[in-house]
Amino acid sequence: MGSLESNDSVQHKTRVILVGIGGATCSGKTTLAKHLARILPNSVIIHQDDFAPPQEQVPVHPVYNVQDWDAPTGAIQWPRMVESLKEVKKTGVIPPEHISHDHLNEQKDVPLNDGLMLKWSRVFDEMQQNAERGGVKIIWGLVDGFLLYWHPGVYEQLDARIFLRVPEAILKHRRYERHGYHTAEGSLWRDPPNYWEQIVWPAYLEANRDIFADGDVEHGGPSGKVPQLVLIDAIEASMEELVQRCCEVLKETL
Repeated sequence: MGSLESNDSVQHKTRVILVGIGGATCSGKTTLAKHLARILPNSVIIHQDDFAPPQEQVPVHPVYNVQDWDAPTGAIQWPRMVESLKEVKKTGVIPPEHISHDHLNEQKDVPLNDGLMLKWSRVFDEMQQNAERGGVKIIWGLVDGFLLYWHPGVYEQLDARIFLRVPEAILKHRRYERHGYHTAEGSLWRDPPNYWEQIVWPAYLEANRDIFADGDVEHGGPSGKVPQLVLIDAIEASMEELVQRCCEVLKETL
């Protein structure tokens, strides 16, 4: 699964495990990643949104004449993201020049049962200790993003690949409830009228159609394009159930 890399100062080898947590905007992936980060020792979160181009370079939609932050070809600086993931895989640290602006966005609190968190923290702490006794230090990189499985150079770096699926109507409602998104420059982006129908949802279908059997994004199973993709219909599960399922996947990965 994860690769063994260079020795550290105490003769431990470093094994970096990158975990993809993908899904549409407002699917709960960032909240899930933050809960997992609290459970997993030696973990960092890498937000795909931080690899968006500068605001002035975001392409304008050719039909609707508004900036298109969602089309897979222009929404992410793919070479920069791929190289960054390779660097994390190699070193176990986020490159020092990388700056995240996730903290500027609205942080909705979705609490997690303390007993569940403690249970899995103990499991992974014990696994970490066992690994270190064998000379291996484990580092977890949690990569969350709405376009995580579009570019092979990105998902090929991932050791576990999780996709949260939520029905379109619920995603739309959650998006409308949001106050907006902060850009890397610190300005607040608010969706113009009809942005969901004209830009967000069509781009989501475009980016993920090949991932699902028969192109059925809302109901189809994994097509096999993304190897070992773990598909979770998130609207049918509580946050506790999502964390439980993901921890099971990560334990198996380790």
